[in-house]
Amino acid sequence: MEVIKILWLRQIKRFMRSGIRIIMGFVQPLVYMLALGYGLNAVFQGSGNGSYIQFIVPGVMVQTIMFTSMFWGANIIFDKQFGFLKETLVAPVSRGKIMFGSVLGGATISCVQGLILFIIAMIFGFRPVSWEYIPLTILFMAMLSLAIVGVSAGVGAMVNDMQAFVAVNNFLLIPLFFLSSALFPLDHVPQVMKVIAYANPISYAVDAIRFTLINRSHFGLLTDFIVMSVTLIAFLGFGTYRFNKIQA
Repeated sequence: MEVIKILWLRQIKRFMRSGIRIIMGFVQPLVYMLALGYGLNAVFQGSGNGSYIQFIVPGVMVQTIMFTSMFWGANIIFDKQFGFLKETLVAPVSRGKIMFGSVLGGATISCVQGLILFIIAMIFGFRPVSWEYIPLTILFMAMLSLAIVGVSAGVGAMVNDMQAFVAVNNFLLIPLFFLSSALFPLDHVPQVMKVIAYANPISYAVDAIRFTLINRSHFGLLTDFIVMSVTLIAFLGFGTYRFNKIQA
């Protein structure tokens, strides 16, 4: 446990020292929340779907978690380049503990950023339907964070330069986010979009967090939990497999 704690703390300290990284993590989500939330609110209300600001905040929270978690894998590339990873891997510690400690640190950071965005959204008028569901919200945020950090660890283990890492990230993140239910309800979209969203695990993360915050769900909370659990196992399994393949 001490190894896991040290590696977790290392990730937290690295993040806290990077003030610009903390600030930039909120710029894009805030643009989506303010520009789309206020810009399309009248249209959304006119169609009888309620407040678009209320609808979009869970999706923007998911975006914050996704982007923060996915770029965590850059730490593996930096550690490769500066030799820290090699020194860690040859230590008498299992690779599972090394990865779990680092993954836990990355997931903690992305969850905290998601919660901070939630607080900022409340300043701009967002209100959860019931505070009793907030622990469930945090649970689903943690599941999503761990899943995406797991994928990020796998990608970071596979590639050796930052350009390739960013390219793979964009290839994964942009379709997963924009083809989910984060920015639009699935009730009246074209069938092809609905099929894609149903196959997209991020849709279920958005749906779960949306239900716990504004009591609105398309799939049902049980389905969301099952899909997210399977996704978490699969993504962490992929990350662990690729991390174990790294040569010290």
